[in-house]
Amino acid sequence: MAHLRRLVFFDMGVGRMLVGSYKIRVRGAFAIFTRPEFKVERVSYELITPSAARGIFEAVLWKPAIWWHIRKVSLLNEMRFIQFKRNEVNKRASTRNALRTMRTGLVFDSYANDDRAQRNAMILRDVDYAIEAEMIMTQRRGPADNPRKFDEMFRRRLEKGQFYTPPYLGCREFAAVVEPYLGQPLPLATENRDLGLMLHDIRYGVFKNEAIFFNARIERGVMEIPAWMALA
Repeated sequence: MAHLRRLVFFDMGVGRMLVGSYKIRVRGAFAIFTRPEFKVERVSYELITPSAARGIFEAVLWKPAIWWHIRKVSLLNEMRFIQFKRNEVNKRASTRNALRTMRTGLVFDSYANDDRAQRNAMILRDVDYAIEAEMIMTQRRGPADNPRKFDEMFRRRLEKGQFYTPPYLGCREFAAVVEPYLGQPLPLATENRDLGLMLHDIRYGVFKNEAIFFNARIERGVMEIPAWMALA
């Protein structure tokens, strides 16, 4: 299959096993991968972040026994920005009120219409990416879980357009088209630039979560992603 680059079973130690490397094509009319330094009005990164790319793979196939390790993002269409206003709420739901509702059954009213604000958003348009990721089996795999089963499940679901959740490009209203990458179109070989610090992913802990960043650069239309285990 063209989107399956290789199928190998490689023991990575500490309970991890590399199943294989896969490529998909992801495109859509709009996308936004918000820079965390902009707190009020959203400004997108120039390219999809590894964590957003992982979410697209997980939309095709997610199981506790596997984890998607993003390795490359290829730019298939030039970067284009567009600016418009979006309606957003000013406040998030209170965790304390949610826990109190779970304990007591009392519902705290919240009306979005009374808490809306219009904010500018600088987003991407006409995005088109080829994303390469490795499927890794984790310590949470069970006795009945095996690499070939998950490999066949992913290929079948990708070819049929089946998803656990609708894939999207940063915001749920920006739907993504996900399909096998067959080698065309080619990455934009003329695209070379530094993208600055980019969010890699979130390291989740027992007491706190930590955002992990890396120095992103696109060379000949391809952004190489550092190994997550090396950063974590």
